[in-house]
Amino acid sequence: MSADDGIAAAREFIDAFNAQDHERLAAALNYPHIRLARNFTRIESAAEFAARSRSGEPELRAEGWHHSVLAVLEAVQTSPDKVHLLMRVDRCRESGEVYSSFDTFWIATRRDGHWGIQFRSSYLGAPS
Repeated sequence: MSADDGIAAAREFIDAFNAQDHERLAAALNYPHIRLARNFTRIESAAEFAARSRSGEPELRAEGWHHSVLAVLEAVQTSPDKVHLLMRVDRCRESGEVYSSFDTFWIATRRDGHWGIQFRSSYLGAPS
């Protein structure tokens, strides 16, 4: 079922993010990968994504981040090759304290038989 596949793709992304395994994280996506947060970003390849992810890790660690939790994960529209996901992500310190939450909308797609996240739009720092 495509909803389950889209949800699994989102969970894989978060698991790889928590491990800060940049190659695994890049493999959890489909390309070109589009992100809309503070700016609009188009990433063309897994190698480009892994490099960007790796370069952002020190800033993430400096803010006290230890792991992220999918507080809300709901498939709201599905087709055989695409799933729209509404989510809320909590960023947590090592103690488990949530220090930041944000709402986000992701699109998981199936391309060449691979389910991955292809689009992310987040409201970082905005109230839920």
